[in-house]
Amino acid sequence: MLPSPRIFRSRWAALLWAGGIVWAAVDYAGSAPDHQGNDSAVTDAAGDPANAADLQAVANLIGE
Repeated sequence: MLPSPRIFRSRWAALLWAGGIVWAAVDYAGSAPDHQGNDSAVTDAAGDPANAADLQAVANLIGE
């Protein structure tokens, strides 16, 4: 969503517009669930918990 070029004639209007973009991004990203440090939340495509063998198979496929 790009504004018209007229908004950048005023530094304050441009600042308010940019603040609204940042606010929207933080609002959207802030609604995501937090899974930091929770390895039990890792699941496969079927929804079953992933185990070490599954993770090793994926690592072998991508070459790590």
